[in-house]
Amino acid sequence: MLLIGYGNPGRGDDGLGPAFSQLMAAHALPGWDVDTDYQLVAEHALAMSTHDLVVFADAEIGGESAYSFREIRPGASQLLGSHSLVPETVLALCETLYGARPRAYVLGISGRDFGAMKEGLSTEAVANLAEAEQFFLTWLEDARPARERVDA
Repeated sequence: MLLIGYGNPGRGDDGLGPAFSQLMAAHALPGWDVDTDYQLVAEHALAMSTHDLVVFADAEIGGESAYSFREIRPGASQLLGSHSLVPETVLALCETLYGARPRAYVLGISGRDFGAMKEGLSTEAVANLAEAEQFFLTWLEDARPARERVDA
């Protein structure tokens, strides 16, 4: 299983994806590889090709709640360039180049302070990050097969 948190921590709440992946890395989740990056790149398709499950974590602009979580399918963006890859495109590249199609989800964490060159998350983003963390840890527990929960 792979978690990819991406965004630019030097642009305020755009750093929510990296902040989330760093939180999850600190949890040392068994069976999970964690990657933190500024943006999605074609090389992520190779990393994904060896996993059954991938979760992309990113900041979300204009979210109606603290976070959103949805399953995605492979798809191509209209433009394919180093600054325009979206999770669906990376998933499509993974399938096309490596014949792998992991189950994939996007966790969008709502922020409100984007664009300005500044370090740190807004107060609202910090609260949303905490809610997203709790959701994700609960989702992981609920998604584990019953026999693994008994053995733990």
